[in-house]
Order: sequence, then C-alpha cells, then structure tokens
Amino acid sequence: MLLNTRLLHLPWLGGGAAALAVVLWALVPLLVTQAEALPPLRLSALALLAGALGTLPMARQGRNPNAKRNVKEALIYLGVALLIVGAVCASFTAFSLAPAAEASLILYAWPVLFLLASRRLALGRLPATTLAGALLAFSGAALLVAPQALSGGVSGAWSGYLLAAVAALCWALYSLACQVPAWHLGERMPHLLLIASVMTGIASLALEGTISMPSQETLLVTAALGMGPYGIAMLAWDRAMRDPQAHHVGHLAHAVPVLATLSLVVAGVSAPDWRLPVAALLVVAGSITAARPPRGGMGMRQD
Repeated sequence: MLLNTRLLHLPWLGGGAAALAVVLWALVPLLVTQAEALPPLRLSALALLAGALGTLPMARQGRNPNAKRNVKEALIYLGVALLIVGAVCASFTAFSLAPAAEASLILYAWPVLFLLASRRLALGRLPATTLAGALLAFSGAALLVAPQALSGGVSGAWSGYLLAAVAALCWALYSLACQVPAWHLGERMPHLLLIASVMTGIASLALEGTISMPSQETLLVTAALGMGPYGIAMLAWDRAMRDPQAHHVGHLAHAVPVLATLSLVVAGVSAPDWRLPVAALLVVAGSITAARPPRGGMGMRQD
C-alpha cells in the first residue's frame, strides 16, 4: 500500500497522464475514419458504451435518497448526457461529410469557445488576450473553409464543417458544466456515457434502421475508440487535473489539433496541404493566447 501511495504522488505522473489523454484524443478523427463501415449514430452509440465501461473506476459510490436531490440529479444527468450526445454524434458525422483533418481542426477549437464563455461569466467582460486568441484560432478554421467559400457553391463538406462547429460548442458547454463543483461530473462519467449511449442507440435505430453485423476489425476499432478517448483518456485527464501542477500540464491539451492532423496525414487519410499545418498552428496559438490570464488575475465563479 505504501508503494502505491508513493506512486500516486510521483512528480511525473500528472504530466504523463495528461500526455496519454492528449494522444488518445488526437486519435479520434483517425479511428472514426477507420470505422466508416458503421453509420455515425451507430458508431457513436457503441463507442459511448465502450467509454462507459472504460470509466467504471470513476463511478460514484453511495447516493443520498433525498427525493428533491434525485430530481436535480436526474436533470443534471439528462442535460449533460445530451451535450455528450451532441458533441460525439456531431463530430462523428462531421468526419463522414467533410475532410477529417479540416473538420477536426474546427472541432478542436472548442477550448477557445470555452474560454470565451467562462471568462465572460467570471469577469462580466472579455479580456483583450482572450479576444485576440479567439480571432487567431477562428482564423485557422477560416483558412480551411475559405477556398470553398471563394469558389462559390455549397457542398456536402459545408454540412460537415457546421456539425464540427456544433460539436465544438457542445464540448465547450460540457466543459462549463464540469466547472460546477457540486455536480461532480467526473464521478458520474460512466453513467453519463451510458445514458448518452442509450439515447444515441435509440436515435440510430429510428434514423439509420438495422444494419448487418460489422466486421471484427470494425468492432475492434470501435472498442478502441470508446475505451481509449472516452475511457482511458477520461481517467488519465481526471488524474492529471488532480495533480499539484495541473495548471501547467493542462496546456498539453493545446497539442491535440496538431497531433490529430499529423496522425491523419501520416496514415494517408488526408493529403499533405500547406493549409493544414498553418491552420493547426493558428488554432494552437489562439488557444494559448486566449488561455493567458488577464491582468489583475481572475477568479472563476463556483456557484
């Protein structure tokens, strides 16, 4: 037991856990493209189910049977599960409608949306650094969609870009919900993912109908997609955020869009394009700039 306690407080453990989560999150676009045999909603339902199983160690122990509290908890579960459904389903569908690398860069601009909302709520205004960072990040996304906009016409890719933006908004709102200490979303993660999986499964049956049994390879990729980014990564990031240096290791998340783009190009899913690295750097630079604390410090509201 003494050895285990010491291991939990090793100085490198928080950074290592954060790095593992970042790598797994960056693999989402690649894994989704490898499981394209499944329609997006069906893929989302199965991945969320695998994620629920992967996050079981986070499950909350014990409940207060107070009826009023149970009503409040039911509303929390429903609302947050809907955000997860929106985030996962919209992003998976976006990858099927638009080039994966471009859709992923739009998706991974969500930390900027989160900062815009959280700082507006905390300060009642938006600091200049946050606004400048947002403009940088959004200019990266604009660089990707500008060629289609200038050439005229609306293609299917535009639907993918829009859904990637919807997914980014859902992740930003989910992150805001995580800032409410009384909600303990980390402890509720397995239940939230399970509820989201059931919701998505019902939508899949209604909209996509029944399908034949996918191949073993597709099922393995789907399991990896759920257990990795929505299972192990959630556990690792939760551990990283409880580290004394969490305010430093959290910056590793800015590497996600770059790693996601790199993995798609290396795997041959996306063709090399000068716009991709430039857009990725703009998104990362914008996220880092927006994350800089405003002058005079900032206290997040906890109510």
